[in-house]
Formats: sequence, C-alpha cells, structure tokens
Amino acid sequence: MKLDWKICWRARLARDARFDGKFFIGVLSTKIYCRPICRARTSKEINIRYFLTAAAAAEAGFRPCLRCRPECSPGAPAWAGTQNTVSRALQLIGESGLENGGVERLAGRLGVGSRHLRRLFLRHLGATPSAVAHTWRLHFAKKLIDETLLPMGQIAIAAGFGSVRPFNAAIHKVYHRTPTQIRRLTHVAPPWAQNEYFFRLNFRPPYNWKRILEYLAARATPGVEAVESACYRRSISLNGRHGQIEGSLDEQNNALIARVLFGDPRSLLFIIERIRAIFDLNADWAVIGKTLRADPSLARRIAADPGLRVPGCWNGFELAVCAILGQVTVKGATVLAVRLASCLGQPLSSANGLTHLFPTPETIADADLTCVGLSRARAETLRTFARAFCEKRIRFDGAPDYDAFRAQLREIPGIGEWTAQYVAMRALRDPDAFPSGDPALCHGAVRCTSPELERHAERWRPWRAYAAIVALAMFRQS
Repeated sequence: MKLDWKICWRARLARDARFDGKFFIGVLSTKIYCRPICRARTSKEINIRYFLTAAAAAEAGFRPCLRCRPECSPGAPAWAGTQNTVSRALQLIGESGLENGGVERLAGRLGVGSRHLRRLFLRHLGATPSAVAHTWRLHFAKKLIDETLLPMGQIAIAAGFGSVRPFNAAIHKVYHRTPTQIRRLTHVAPPWAQNEYFFRLNFRPPYNWKRILEYLAARATPGVEAVESACYRRSISLNGRHGQIEGSLDEQNNALIARVLFGDPRSLLFIIERIRAIFDLNADWAVIGKTLRADPSLARRIAADPGLRVPGCWNGFELAVCAILGQVTVKGATVLAVRLASCLGQPLSSANGLTHLFPTPETIADADLTCVGLSRARAETLRTFARAFCEKRIRFDGAPDYDAFRAQLREIPGIGEWTAQYVAMRALRDPDAFPSGDPALCHGAVRCTSPELERHAERWRPWRAYAAIVALAMFRQS
C-alpha cells in the first residue's frame, strides 16, 4: 500500500486526530518518528518522510518520539489496505507476537510460505513480520514503563522479551535511554491496588460511546457483565487465573480508560488487545462512513449518529453460546444466559456485582442444560457446539478464514446463517459479516425482506457489519 503524500501533508499540518495511527512521520534532521498529532514544532516538508507503520519507520532508522509517544496511537485496522493473508497475520501477531516458532510457524498457520509472507508484509506494510512483532513488543513495553509501576523484570516478561537483558538492550538501542531513565522522565502513575492497572487506549474520532454502551447493555449477562454509570465491566478468566476488566470514556483525549484487575502481568498484552477488540478501537470511521453515506437509506442516521462501532467480545465461545440462546429474542437470551452462568459458572467474590465467570466449554459439553429452561433441541445444539470447540474443530483463535468458519458453524444442527454471520461479525471482527436474517435489520435499514436486504447490502461492502449497526440504531429510533 502506498501513502498519498498530499493527504499526509495536510493531516500533519492540521494535526488531524482522524489520521492518528494511519501513518507515521519521520523527521530526517532528528531521526525521530512521530504521530500526525505530535505537538512538536512543524518541520519543513523537505525534511519529512512518511511511513505506513511504526515498524517501517523503525526499519528505516528512526526512533520513537518521547513527546507524542507512537506506542499510544490507535492501532491500524488489520484490513486497511492489505490483503486477507496480511490482515490475518496481523491479528495473530497482535494476540501472541511471534512466539513458539517465529515467522515459519506463523506462515504455516496461514497456509503460505515464510518467504512469501515476508514479501507480502514488505509490500503492504513496509516491514517484515519480525520487525512488526518487535515494534509492537517495544511499544507495549514503553507503555508499561510510562503507565504502570511494574518492576522492569515483569515488564520485560509481559512485553515478550523473556528476560531483562534483551529488554534493556532493545529499549536503550531505540530510545537512547535505559528503562529507568525513561520512567523518570514520565508522569509516573499513582500507586494503584496490587494487580490493578490503568491504560489509556486511543482511538480515531468520532466515537459513539453512547451507542456502543447501549448495544453491550442490551446483550450483557448480569453477574458476568455490567453496564452502569457510563462504564462497561466484566469478569474474565485466562490461563487459569480470574480477574476483571473495565472500560470508560476519556472524551477530551479521544481515548478509552481501561482498568485491568488481573494477577499475571504476562497476560496484559493479550488483555489489552482484547479490550481494543471489544470496543472496536482500531476502526477508521472516516473511511467506513464515506462508503455508507453514499446510500441515502443510511445517510440521515449516519449524520445524526456518527462514529458507530461494531462491538466485539471478550470470548468467542461465550458470544456464540449467547447467540445460540438468542435465536428468538435478545431479552430471552439474557434470561437464559443468566441461568446458565448461575448454574454452571464459577462463583466469584466481588463487591461490584460481578458474581460469576461464564461457564467453560467443558462444563457445557457435559451438562444437563434442560435445567436452565432450554428445549431439548436447543440444549443439544449447545452441547454439540461445545464439544466441537473442545475438540478444536471450531476455533476462534488463529484468525480463521471467515467463510470456512461460518460453514463449520452451520454444520452444527440448530445453527443457521444468521447466527454464523452474527458470531463472525463480533467474535472474528469480520467487517463485512452481515446477519441479514435479523428482523430488526430488515425494518431498520430499507424495510424489505431478508433476500431483498442481501441484494441492497452489496453497495455497503466491505463494511456491511457497520451498516448493520447503523440499521439497528435506526430500528431503535423508529
């Protein structure tokens, strides 16, 4: 993908937050790279180079700006300007780096050769997979140095460096300072409770916080999730440990304040990426809105409600279970999900209303689900799905192919196209998934039948998932 220098030039001079994270600015005189919103003195265009990714800037010999902190920029949408193989690779790198086998294993999981994958990364991102993974690790480590009081040894492990020595060497090579010196330069976070961390996760405006909270609140499982006081929180389980996450809006800084209560800092990178997915923080509304506004049936709602996002989820298995429960109504699904969590979920001692973890796949696979009010057919669908998940015939990790994933779901008796599309939209973050069988969509979008809506939605590609959210907002207002 090539950058249009005229667009980059205008965005840089305007310090336009809508372009934050979409490209980076390398200053030849200082050999520093910055975000488009950096408040440093504007350099002459002759001294500027533009890079699609931070990794590409680093590969060209530039180091990150300590003032605008490139590690805090919104993540680039994995599907923006790249082919499907690269977007799937980026998702894998974002969740686990290049652990356990490096580029060779990553290429194997994607079904391509490692040399071909490197060529694709260089063509679309300007850096190799290894360079992208290293830059992400480095940026996350810098974020932990600035925003937490974790000891440097724990930061090294949490950011994937393995030990302190390579962590210290990498930080000093890039920032020309030791980690301790960097921490002294920053506004150190106040001492929170043990195992409690706060992060500021930036996004590109506009961002419709009200609508995303409404969507999550309508589908939340009380006891597992809670939406109140303009805040979303939920219980989480990861690698045998339990905790909580919480998200609230920092509107003045175009950021989400993420609060994490978890006992293992090694999991923080994965947790933060999952929080970004829940709130769709990497979306580029300027591009999405431009496509959808071209349809008069959506233009009015988009003008009135800009910045709509597609809510993701913490756990794909949990979301799919709730989708199966909700094949009749959203409210009915909530009632059944509460019973399921109360009967089969692990209890938690919490003072803020989070009383349970959602049941594990192993528990649901062997449970008598008629006790929670399910019909025998619906209970068998859930058990069959849970067994398929336990046997790894259905997976939500590894950035699976969208079409193949939906086909695998539909093979389970009781799961149809609507459920498969809905799960792909929220669990896999497929921007073009479209659950056209939802009656609310047919009523809210263009008031037509499901087949007619499918044909009409062709003009919304590749953003049909976002069009679905717009249509649901129209249905609520009608």
